[in-house]
Amino acid sequence: MRLVGIRYAAVGIHLFEFVPVDESLHLAPSTPGAHVDLHLPNGIVRQYSLLNPGASQRTIVLGIKRDEAGHGGSKYIFDSLKVSDVVKVGAPRNHFGLDMAAAHTVLIAGGIGITPIIAMKDWLDARGMSWGMHYACRSQSEMPFAETLAGDSRVHLHLDKETGHFLNIDAIVALASADTHFYCCGPGPMIDAFKAATASRPRENVHMEYFTARSAPKLGPGFTLELARSGRSIHVADGQTILDALNEAGVDVRYSCRGGVCGACETRVIDGIPEHHDSILTDEERAANETVMICCAGSRSQHLVLDL
Repeated sequence: MRLVGIRYAAVGIHLFEFVPVDESLHLAPSTPGAHVDLHLPNGIVRQYSLLNPGASQRTIVLGIKRDEAGHGGSKYIFDSLKVSDVVKVGAPRNHFGLDMAAAHTVLIAGGIGITPIIAMKDWLDARGMSWGMHYACRSQSEMPFAETLAGDSRVHLHLDKETGHFLNIDAIVALASADTHFYCCGPGPMIDAFKAATASRPRENVHMEYFTARSAPKLGPGFTLELARSGRSIHVADGQTILDALNEAGVDVRYSCRGGVCGACETRVIDGIPEHHDSILTDEERAANETVMICCAGSRSQHLVLDL
C-alpha cells in the first residue's frame, strides 16, 4: 500500500493513511478492534490497530506513537517513511472483537490504546448502541482526539498529571450493570488494574488487548517438539521459546510480534500441554489446549506435538 498522508494527532503520535497501489484492489473487510501487520522496508514487522475498520473501504488509517524505548519500528516509521512510500500491509486480524449485541458497552483506553477503542466507539455510536468511554493519558498534549471526544457527555477524559492519580477502574466497573461488556486497551499497569477490577464479572463480558508485548517469559525446562506434518522432532532447549527452536532448525513458520500480542503465530496443538505466555488466549482457551502462540511459548509436558 502507498502512504498518502501523515497527520499530527498529539505529542509523539501521528496518523498514517495508506491506499492500495493498485486502485482496482478492494481491501479485506475488517471489524472494530482489528489490526494489521506493517512490514517495514528495514525488515521489522509491527502491528497497529485500524482507526477506520469497515466492510468496504479504500484507505486504512493507523495511529502510531513514537516509542523511544522500543525496538525500532515506530522510530523507523517516524524518521524514514515519507508520503509516496510503498509498504507491505498484512490482511486485518482481530483478537479484540466487539460484541455487536451487548446491551451496554464500557470502553477504557490508555494512551495510544485509544486506536482500537475509538473504532469501537464510532461503530457503536453509528448504530445507536449504548456505550460509555473512559480515556486516560498523562497530559492533554499527549491525548489524540481530545477536542472531539470532549464534546460527548458519554466520554470521560482523565489526565494523570492534573488529577494526581491514575484512572479508577474499580469505580468504573462497580457502577456498571451486570450485563455490561468491558473493553480495555492500554499499557501493562492499566490492563493489570482492569483484570483485577473485572475479576468477578463473567469472562465472556471482559475483553482486553495489550498494545505492547509483556516482559519476556521465563520458560521452563527443555522438551521434544514433534512437527506432525513432517514427522520431524526438534529439541527445544531450557528457557527457549518454540519459535526460537524452530528458527534455529530452519523451519519456516509464520510469526510477527514475538511477544504474544498479535496472533500471527497461533498454531494448533495435537498432543501435549503448552506453556502459554501470550496476551490473547483466555484462561478457558489455554485450558482447552487447542492452540498456542508459539512465539512466546514453551511446554509443560516433555513431548509436544504441533500441527506444523
